[in-house]
Amino acid sequence: MKAIVIEKPGGIENLIFKDVPKPYIKENEVLVEVKAIGINPVDYKIRSTEQGINMMYGGRYPVILGWDISGVVAQIGENVSKFNLGDNVFGMVNFPGAGNAYAEFVASPENHLAKMPENVSYEEAAATTLAALTALQALQKIIKKHDKVLIHAGSGGVGHFAIQIAKQIGAYVTATSSAKNKDFIMSVGADEHIDYRTQKIEEILTDIDFVLDSMAGEVLLNSVKVMKEGGTIVSLAITEVSEDIKAEADKKNVTVLPLLVKSDSDDMKTLSELLKNRSVTPHVSKIFSFEEMAKAHLELESGRTIGKVVVKL
Repeated sequence: MKAIVIEKPGGIENLIFKDVPKPYIKENEVLVEVKAIGINPVDYKIRSTEQGINMMYGGRYPVILGWDISGVVAQIGENVSKFNLGDNVFGMVNFPGAGNAYAEFVASPENHLAKMPENVSYEEAAATTLAALTALQALQKIIKKHDKVLIHAGSGGVGHFAIQIAKQIGAYVTATSSAKNKDFIMSVGADEHIDYRTQKIEEILTDIDFVLDSMAGEVLLNSVKVMKEGGTIVSLAITEVSEDIKAEADKKNVTVLPLLVKSDSDDMKTLSELLKNRSVTPHVSKIFSFEEMAKAHLELESGRTIGKVVVKL
């Protein structure tokens, strides 16, 4: 099968096309013939550093990047009970870990996948994986109806899903982005928009129940300042809470929680239902061919992507 491998960390020139053996599946896995791949910032971040490769792949080379797939079940392990041959499925495979998604076929544990709704395309399904799971896992057990929610980077992959999921729960949502993305922010359901370049959240907002942070640093510190007593901040940009953030948060009894998304079939089923009833709709800004994977990486590295980037096989 065709796959894209990297043999050392670095730039897009290290994305190499190779013929490699089809993966063998374990008794609890299915083999998916891949139709589309969701591309995320973590892809190029892992690609570019030795530390990233070590974290996800234990430093073993060659590496097949990627975690987000949609496709067709081509083979079933003997203990698999959730899927049949020919099922359309989607999911985030083995995250954190070796997803091996940049390939024509991917072996996935059955409990990392869900069936695709009939009313979505492979591209839409592949887009509604890591970013959507991140938003769902950040929000679903914490926020409730009528909560005041602040979502940073609302026009990005995670952000635009988080707005929709928060609105589906019934929250009042404020989201930040640049001014040029205000219309998009409002179109996916935000109640209020803040231009992070010209406006300061700490001068505008008060009594926020929940913040989804993806920036860390000063943005996270200022987010603490707008919180209601006892509120919660989930940060995607830290692995532990720094002393200065903790000191500020303790003054207001605010909880700051780092989050790393994890593969989960129950959460994928939730996303499948949200897609089916159109409570969540992914915005796919660009679709590239498999041969254009390097262009997909450059698109994300530009930092100007609205919504999601998808690669089609």
